[in-house]
Amino acid sequence: MRSALFRSLLGLCLVLSRLTPLLRAEAPVRASAVREAQQRLAGQLIRTPFLHSPLLSKLTGAQVFVKLENLQATGAFKERGALNRLLQLSPEERKRGVVTMSTGNHAQGVALHATRLGIPATVYMPESTPVSKVERTRALGASVVIKGATFDDTAALARTVAREKGLVLIHPYDDPAVIAGQGTLALEMLQDQPDLDALIIPVGGGGLITGCAVAARSLRPEIRIYGVESTRYSAMAQQLEGRPVQVGGPTVAEAIAVRDVGAMALSLLPGLIQGILLVEEDTIEWAVAALAANLKVVAEGAGATPLAALVMHPTLFAGKKVGLVLSGGNLDHAHLADILRRYKGTLEDKPPVPVPKLLGKEVINTPLAPVARGPYSQAIRHGDLLFLSGQLATDPKDGRFRGDLDIEGQTRQVMENLKAVLGAAGLTLEHLLSTTVYLADPADFARMNQVYGTFFAKGPPARATVGAALPVAGARVEISAIAGR
Repeated sequence: MRSALFRSLLGLCLVLSRLTPLLRAEAPVRASAVREAQQRLAGQLIRTPFLHSPLLSKLTGAQVFVKLENLQATGAFKERGALNRLLQLSPEERKRGVVTMSTGNHAQGVALHATRLGIPATVYMPESTPVSKVERTRALGASVVIKGATFDDTAALARTVAREKGLVLIHPYDDPAVIAGQGTLALEMLQDQPDLDALIIPVGGGGLITGCAVAARSLRPEIRIYGVESTRYSAMAQQLEGRPVQVGGPTVAEAIAVRDVGAMALSLLPGLIQGILLVEEDTIEWAVAALAANLKVVAEGAGATPLAALVMHPTLFAGKKVGLVLSGGNLDHAHLADILRRYKGTLEDKPPVPVPKLLGKEVINTPLAPVARGPYSQAIRHGDLLFLSGQLATDPKDGRFRGDLDIEGQTRQVMENLKAVLGAAGLTLEHLLSTTVYLADPADFARMNQVYGTFFAKGPPARATVGAALPVAGARVEISAIAGR
């Protein structure tokens, strides 16, 4: 009886911890604002389909549902927030007009609905914006200014113009009305599928995931919410972890290529989401092809990132009912054709899994305590692969082994550590593909090889040595393993 009561209280505490950010009186965006936005937007936007995909479910091992925001009039979700903000302007503000900055999708949302409502709109766009998005923004009635090497440079220009001319700045992601409008997307998803286990949402400046998280937690407090960013533009992940922001480089997901994320998102997300998943460029492109092949829809790079995250982090979602936000479909025809030439995106065409980087990947440490002078072991889980590493102690003076370091004992400890890490993942040493050992002395390798042989029933995997003193103390053992069963 007491144990059942304790479990109930524990569950209640968990729910309250998830709801706390939504209940604060000073919270910049509350669930009530999202519900009001849904009523305000009713009949003025498309309620996009939220479809189950049997093929993507088979491919990923999850029950996959996709929210098709590429079917909005402008081809992206951004209309929701833009229109919600425009509808709350005063008559004087409407007369003066609005200004915004965007890489394309927010620009088109503002242009379409500002023109429809008779509101003058000026849109500043970075020089890297795809031509198709620039042309569509102009065609929708906005005055377009192309200026600024990056989105953040362009944003600074737009703020200056708004201040000098007395225009209302409609920020693409750091505005409470915009965030509330974006959150209506999650309301629709959970109204259509109330028992969703998880949401995967693209992250640029953070407006979409913040609005969706606020809305989703109000309806289903236990739902798990993950953001997804390109590894080249992981500003939100870095900010939430308290690290300096370092982003840059070309990306197929230019719609979420942001350096300066929203202050409101940073204040709310820590209590609302499980974390940010990072995806590689080639996996994003594969996901674009997979959505075209299996769901017969066009996704821009940012819109394909949730599927890329699902295939790169399958253990988080195996068997779960997962909602993916296909945030937009504004991809140049030439770029789409190039991607489809290189990837099929079918069940037979497996997604590319690049060599992992430590940043943003799940690290599994050995449960065994290291022996003196430091052999250690850990694994980095990356999609369906498990990469393991271990270290053997060397003399710090010249990087060589010495007899008193007990090479046999050190090797045995490292192998036991690696065996424990593999065991935690449900694997055995037989799953190993290869091992590379960097040592200073071939004689040390011979002694290590003898110990290795005792750990492999089917014979040891291939190994290599480097017969030179290491630049740092500690020989490295690098092992790759398939995380299959």
